[in-house]
Amino acid sequence: MTAEGSDRSGPRTKHSGMPQPRPNTPRSPIATFLFLQGIASPFFSDLGNALRERGHKVRRINFSSGDWLFWRGDCDDYRGSSENWAGHLEAYIREHAVTDLVLFGDCRPYHVAAMLAAKPLGVRVHVFEEGYVRPNWITCEHGGVNGNSSLPKSAAEIRAIARRLPQQGRAMPLSGDMARRSVWDIAYNLANIGFPYFYPGFRSHRPNHIAAEYGGWIKKFLRRGRTRRHAADVNRIYGAIQADYFLLPLQLDSDYQIRVHSPFLGVEGFMDRVIASFAKYCGQHPGAATRLLVKLHPLDSGIMDWRKRARQSAKRHGVNDRIDFIDGGDLQALIDGSRGVVLVNSTVGMLSLERGRPTLATGSAIYNMPGLTHQGGIDSFWHAPTPPDLDLMADFRRVVIHRTQINGGYFSKPAIERAVAGAVPRLESVLPPVALALARSARESGTEDGTLSPVY
Repeated sequence: MTAEGSDRSGPRTKHSGMPQPRPNTPRSPIATFLFLQGIASPFFSDLGNALRERGHKVRRINFSSGDWLFWRGDCDDYRGSSENWAGHLEAYIREHAVTDLVLFGDCRPYHVAAMLAAKPLGVRVHVFEEGYVRPNWITCEHGGVNGNSSLPKSAAEIRAIARRLPQQGRAMPLSGDMARRSVWDIAYNLANIGFPYFYPGFRSHRPNHIAAEYGGWIKKFLRRGRTRRHAADVNRIYGAIQADYFLLPLQLDSDYQIRVHSPFLGVEGFMDRVIASFAKYCGQHPGAATRLLVKLHPLDSGIMDWRKRARQSAKRHGVNDRIDFIDGGDLQALIDGSRGVVLVNSTVGMLSLERGRPTLATGSAIYNMPGLTHQGGIDSFWHAPTPPDLDLMADFRRVVIHRTQINGGYFSKPAIERAVAGAVPRLESVLPPVALALARSARESGTEDGTLSPVY
């Protein structure tokens, strides 16, 4: 390792029983998977173990104490600056004959630099993310996700691909575990806060300090009873009076979907643009009854008072009496009861389209195309929203699931086990046949380090 990389003389080994390469045995061209940053979950560690058991070589680079905490087994550390990271990775790829990168999210600064360094070297990149389809799914896509996805962008291509695909089976339902997710997130961040000197060059991709985020969560937790009662009241009243409304679901201000894949600097700019258009084209007519319901993202930390910001915007544009705000509620019922859904590029759009509601996506979204979303712009949406072609949406969903989705999750043992079982064949699906044959041979011969015994 260089001074910018690890200070260790070599990777640590927790399992001393691992078989060692035989002297003078030539290296096989089996795949070598290099894991970078994952989510605060044991998923990457379990996936690495599963790949190792299938005969592949597995390596890992940690950038922070939190990364180290959620990886079991051999690993290397990067302690250098972000400026030196790309050069360090290029040398690392060459030294260890890395064939595949595995990472969570393709817009984190470390990962952007890694993908740029890996591409000229012919290294395959596998990107994990939260599911395009919710719940019970996670995303694993080759090359990039969301705005960088390689999914087809036209109805004709989608229909042609869907015709060749088998009927998809049902996903096994998986219960989420918000408590465990919260505990793991806290553990990850406490490790980074408590032991920063182990990784002096680490810089988090999060725009807000974790102390501010947790402070917001505490405030949100203390008023959760009142928030839930208000959400239930809004749901009940809207249903009872059969309110005429459009739904505006907010995304996380820290989400790269907003920061990279949208024309807005943040959620506030998007919300104000929508409210301004609503006021001009839908809210200024005397006696008009159409309302705009703004829904907070369920994982918003509460740092920003979005209810207050929505009220301020509504007052500026003269529609304060036509705007409602909800934190919680039944999302499917709210979608079904609305005239349409306005968003940037949230996965709520997939649900909205599946349920046949007119949907306007103002940012780069995998589903934003003629035949699915409204294409006339935001100002025309209020009076003539275009509903989706449900047959096309069914085909699109089939293509998305077949190409990018894995049944499973990140935050409970059964969900992780199922996700790992689906992820291994997905990662191996792009490997050359010789690598798969060698992996099978290595597994059968018991040389799980990826070095094959010579054949005479």
